[in-house]
Amino acid sequence: MTLPAWLTAVTFNDDGLIPAIAQDHQTGRILMMAWMNAEALQLTAQTQTAVYFSRSRAKLWHKGESSGHTQTVHDIRLDCDADVIVLSVTQAGGIACHTGRESCFYQRLDLSGQTPEWQTVDKVLKDPADIYHSHESTSETLETENTGANTDSNTIQAQSDTAQAQVDKASVLQQLDSVLAERKQADADSSYVASLYAKGLNKILEKIGEESTESIIAAKDFANCDESTDKASYDEARHELIYEFADVWFHTLVGLAWFDIESDAVLNELGRRFGLSGIDEKAAR
Repeated sequence: MTLPAWLTAVTFNDDGLIPAIAQDHQTGRILMMAWMNAEALQLTAQTQTAVYFSRSRAKLWHKGESSGHTQTVHDIRLDCDADVIVLSVTQAGGIACHTGRESCFYQRLDLSGQTPEWQTVDKVLKDPADIYHSHESTSETLETENTGANTDSNTIQAQSDTAQAQVDKASVLQQLDSVLAERKQADADSSYVASLYAKGLNKILEKIGEESTESIIAAKDFANCDESTDKASYDEARHELIYEFADVWFHTLVGLAWFDIESDAVLNELGRRFGLSGIDEKAAR
């Protein structure tokens, strides 16, 4: 791919990434730090909304896609060595951090005592469980909203386990039905799903196709893994496959909700087929 001239002036690291600092447009406060690759930076410039690159998942993520806390970009600046980006943004919801705080930089080093000590100086504005779990977190985990600056696998797993413990699996589809119905009436800027509904059916169908393609790629990657020779890669590929299929399911439910069709309709259809052979089922269509 041939990069436009302005992108060739940017110095990406050996992994093709550049650190990006998001700064509040009005106050100048640093809100977060994340990473961008060339595509993320180009999309940010084109859409004037922040798009980053998740190192842990090796894919793009649109800031706020799971929380609704998107970032409108007013200005993009490059430092003198061309290897750091600063974004001047308006933070939707006033929350940039996945912990529910205004900024990811909420810890201050207190030097007043004999020994320096980190102190939390910013309050939580909204419970992360309310930000993620009750809305789009079935599709996008807390990991996507993490800045990626100091994330390790144990932290991500702990966040995932916490969210999973809060899910009532027996009624998760019904919960999603309720949330999706609410999103159809919500302001387009209030959440990722509300923005999809505002863009119309074609955009929703486009997302279903996009997620289906990504699930196929994940399946092929997983098929090439050998648990006996590389357990870590096997587990990572397995997780990625589950994650991508969850995205397909989620966006399919969004598409059904567009037509006011609830998940029970699909469950009933599957139930009708249960016990039928493939030939009998096809003949009954």
